[in-house]
Amino acid sequence: MRSFLSLALLCSLVTANPVVKQNAAVKARTDQSKPPAGAIVVDATGAVPGSFKTVQAGANALTNHTTATQTLFIMAGTYNEQVYLRPLKSALVVQGQTAHPESYESNTVTIIMNLNRNTRATNDETATVRNWVANSKFYNINMENNAGHPATLSQNIVISAQAPNQGYYGCQFIGYQDNILAQNGTQLYAKSKIVGVVDFIFGTGGKVWFEQVDIRTFAIKGYITASGRLSADSDAWFVINNSTIAARDNDVNPGSTYLGRPWKEYSRTVFQKTEMSNVVNPAGWSQWNATLPNTAHSYLAEYGNTGPGAARTGRAAFAKQLSAPITIEAVLGPKWKTASYVDTTYM
Repeated sequence: MRSFLSLALLCSLVTANPVVKQNAAVKARTDQSKPPAGAIVVDATGAVPGSFKTVQAGANALTNHTTATQTLFIMAGTYNEQVYLRPLKSALVVQGQTAHPESYESNTVTIIMNLNRNTRATNDETATVRNWVANSKFYNINMENNAGHPATLSQNIVISAQAPNQGYYGCQFIGYQDNILAQNGTQLYAKSKIVGVVDFIFGTGGKVWFEQVDIRTFAIKGYITASGRLSADSDAWFVINNSTIAARDNDVNPGSTYLGRPWKEYSRTVFQKTEMSNVVNPAGWSQWNATLPNTAHSYLAEYGNTGPGAARTGRAAFAKQLSAPITIEAVLGPKWKTASYVDTTYM
């Protein structure tokens, strides 16, 4: 993308109206203590009659002979496996058992694996969860890749979101490098927690909105985002809105984390109305590397952020401060509220 926007385009992307948190609606949700009628049930203990003991077995039981929404309900437990959700004709809802769906803090379901590019040919194949289902929603699932940080080929994906129209609500994504591969189409992540170090939100084609997410970093130096937007006419976005950035633990040095770096030449990322602790580097943004900066056409911007990490003094010269925030309509489209993958009670 060019390093500037025309006035007309800017006006179509921004609004002066602030986003207001609405927690009451989420708290009013029906709890997810029991599987809904008709759901495919996964239970590691096998106590639920007709259930499957692994998430993959439950996923394999999803049919491709219906267009009616299917539900995969996962009972409490830790599932040590990789999960591949193949494309379906229907919409899909994946729910983790919990009495408190309004928050990730009470999640009882964890899917964990430890794959990386040393053992798999592609980024997608390293993912703990590979979601290829369009029009899908995840609720209250913790997903983790604990492969750590090998010296080479260190990509280790947590969620590979490969299809359009995906929503993730009350989830946790825990890894080290390249956690969330938001690759295609419109995606929404809301009231979730993202833990990582290096480029842990990345992808080339996703139009992605993050709403009220808690971003936590660890180790000594890191980058939150790495947009791989490929051209000036690509509609790819990363917008992190109304969120928080802080250290996961107390052993992270101030200034150790950058908001992002441009993976590709037309990178486009915005942080807005987000509370930033002093873990954020004063420069805010980094070039990709010394020999390939990728800053000439990148669009790396902020609006209305708060906290010690949001200070404008010392920000990178190639970054921007907006006069108004990006609208959710600019990213997810004008009819986002009625889209099948969107749950507005989390907004």
